Amino acid sequence: MRKLVQTGKVRVDGCVVTDPQLVVTKGATVTLQMSAPRPAAGAVPRDALVHVDPHVVVVRKPAGIATVPYEDERDTLDRVVQSLLRKVARPGTSIAPLGVVQRLDKETSGLLVFARTTSAKRHLQQQLREHSVHRRYVAIAHGEVGAKVHRSFLVQNRGDGLRGSTNNHELGREAITHVTPLESLAGATLIECRLQTGRTHQIRIHLSEAGHPLVGERIYVRGFTGEQLAAPRVMLHAAELGFVHPHTGQTLRFEDPIPPEMSAVIATLRR
Repeated sequence: MRKLVQTGKVRVDGCVVTDPQLVVTKGATVTLQMSAPRPAAGAVPRDALVHVDPHVVVVRKPAGIATVPYEDERDTLDRVVQSLLRKVARPGTSIAPLGVVQRLDKETSGLLVFARTTSAKRHLQQQLREHSVHRRYVAIAHGEVGAKVHRSFLVQNRGDGLRGSTNNHELGREAITHVTPLESLAGATLIECRLQTGRTHQIRIHLSEAGHPLVGERIYVRGFTGEQLAAPRVMLHAAELGFVHPHTGQTLRFEDPIPPEMSAVIATLRR
């Protein structure tokens, strides 16, 4: 059964799941399709290139692929996008390695930007430091979530091996997340999160520490005593991205709709 899950033969509420440790809750519909193809590693369609110019490339990242290599990973987004750029470029055009200015968690889907020149990378990094990059996420969190601005200082290890907030401002890095509820669901809330800062796992940590871990969360759920709702992955999607173009000075804004596997969870929780 574990092998069937890992090879994409099992669906929960219509969504393919590949994690054998996924918690299936009461009311979920589990189906087995032996003819289902094995999920392709690093599979990113060509239309994932939302915007391409000589200075930047904006990408629609699917869930399940890491942004950059970690340990021995090969099929990472930066490498796959570089390969896609070669396919759409004129013959003989050299494609330089992409400059990483932001990251999305492996299970998070949505928009992010890579730099294609050193000057563009510096310019985008400065915008991130100044908190002028527009980043709007959509997520599903457990419980009834209210509007709130979450402010804390995050450290890599809060004492139990996990990232989290600290009361020692000298140790942590400031993290600010603006949360607004969009829709009440059964046992959860559809929310939007606007990042003022961009720390690792910032949204997941802030919601978890507030008692509302994201649906599909498997790391930041220690101490959560409520019923964990089933989902094929962490329900977090980078829906909007905006920044000033590092060469033209034009303000660019991009949007990406909620992906099908997340829409399926929302539909189930509405029922």
